[in-house]
Amino acid sequence: MASLNVSSVLVVLFLTCGAVMATKENDQIVKENNCERKMGFPCVLEAFTSIFNTGSISNKCCGELVVLGKVCHSALVKRTLENPLFKDLNPATIIAKSIQTWNNFLALIDSPSQST
Repeated sequence: MASLNVSSVLVVLFLTCGAVMATKENDQIVKENNCERKMGFPCVLEAFTSIFNTGSISNKCCGELVVLGKVCHSALVKRTLENPLFKDLNPATIIAKSIQTWNNFLALIDSPSQST
């Protein structure tokens, strides 16, 4: 339960404070592509937890993330890493996990056995 609360707080910080800490490049990508409004909060929480902590993502949220698009996905992850709250994380590890997560989602969506 505490893990969920911590993750919820981190996601809220990610969504509300991230823009202040973002570089112009990532912030501009997020704004121009309306990235913050393309996923529902429950799916943002699942994706965030999966990439920045440990967890899995439902098929529904997997689909939402793919609709979000790789450009938004990458910009949001990089923008989060720029936040001082995440200074202790290894950016290379998080980016690698982010790419792996993205590729796993694409494989799930493209799978012929995927049910809707």
